[in-house]
Amino acid sequence: MARIVMKFGGTSMAGVERIRSVAARVKREVAAGNQVAVVVSAMAGETDRLVNFCREASSLYDPREYDVVVASGEQVTSGLLAIALQAIGVPARSWLGWQLPVRTSDAFARARIEEIDTHAIDAALAAGEVAVIPGFQGVAANNRIATLGRGGSDTSAVAVAAAMKADRCDIYTDVDGVYTTDPRIVPRARKLRQVTYEEMLELASVGAKVLQTRSVGLAMKEGVRVQVLSSFTAHDAPMADTLPGTMIVGEEEIEDLERQLITGIAHDKNEAKITLTAVADKPGSVAAIFEPLAAASINVDMIIQNIAHQTGSTDVTFTVPAADLARSIEVLNQARAAIGFSELVHDTRVAKISVVGVGMRSHAGVASTMFSTLGARGINILAISTSEIKVSVLIHEDETELAVRLLHTAYGLDAEDAA
Repeated sequence: MARIVMKFGGTSMAGVERIRSVAARVKREVAAGNQVAVVVSAMAGETDRLVNFCREASSLYDPREYDVVVASGEQVTSGLLAIALQAIGVPARSWLGWQLPVRTSDAFARARIEEIDTHAIDAALAAGEVAVIPGFQGVAANNRIATLGRGGSDTSAVAVAAAMKADRCDIYTDVDGVYTTDPRIVPRARKLRQVTYEEMLELASVGAKVLQTRSVGLAMKEGVRVQVLSSFTAHDAPMADTLPGTMIVGEEEIEDLERQLITGIAHDKNEAKITLTAVADKPGSVAAIFEPLAAASINVDMIIQNIAHQTGSTDVTFTVPAADLARSIEVLNQARAAIGFSELVHDTRVAKISVVGVGMRSHAGVASTMFSTLGARGINILAISTSEIKVSVLIHEDETELAVRLLHTAYGLDAEDAA
């Protein structure tokens, strides 16, 4: 008997028929003798609808009341799934975040989970009952409902799995696993059987949309084995533990780690490039640029400082999330006197391409392969950033798909049996 957390996203819960399908899938795990807790998202599109209600009510809404509104989407789906399970003979009940409770910080709309009391879950599982838990929500100080921010249901699922010491956390989505790259761009992309926490964390942070970044970081910290599966396979498909999607695990579980040079290639068009011209070339100038951005909680990624001009100035180029561009421009213009730049130039027609793999630690030449492959096809690199297991470049967005296809082939990731 295994303890399993099953998490279902918005597309899996989009309507009563799909919720019945989820209930049938949960029943199979229960029938196999497993103890099951289920974490659910709101129906697809429901959270956006609730957010818009808040904005229509007031542009300066109270984030505490905002959380009360947007948390209701998961409350609906958790109750409906419990009803659907009961209807097919599976004992089940829903447990809202405040009922367990899931204790969070008081950073409303972006709270962090601090502690989960598992006494109620443990008792339910011991009695043969399925615990259905709404994701994305918990309870802060003074018993106020708090939400974890968009995509927080993945984090809820991993946190529940860690707290109840689950054997694994199965996250059901609209894809059947993690691929070497987006199969819509590269039909020869391969589904990966295993990916390390670090690789998945890098892939998620640079554009792969399969898992939310915070959930992967939490899984790595707590050692939770996470499996990515599709909820749209047929009812008679093999059980999750006999035909896995992609398992996210520690390096010690990866077979033949040395042979795995590059795990995947990700792309992200949600980037904006900013260049400040004629910045004084002296100590403290760069700090004057990035300190106000950090104070405004704006994440800066790639940074390039050009060669100093004869005038004693230099140009500084960096990227920020496209959604933060307008705020970044405002912050920098407010600090213009302190920074001393001449002109601010921005460009949203860019994309970040990243190659990720733990094999980089023990293999040289990964970056040179990337640069030579792109250069041979005339793709200009605008900026570069690296980590121990990642190399990212910034290019023009029109060349995104071509760059991904070229690199996928260059690193030998194409599936041999693809059509």
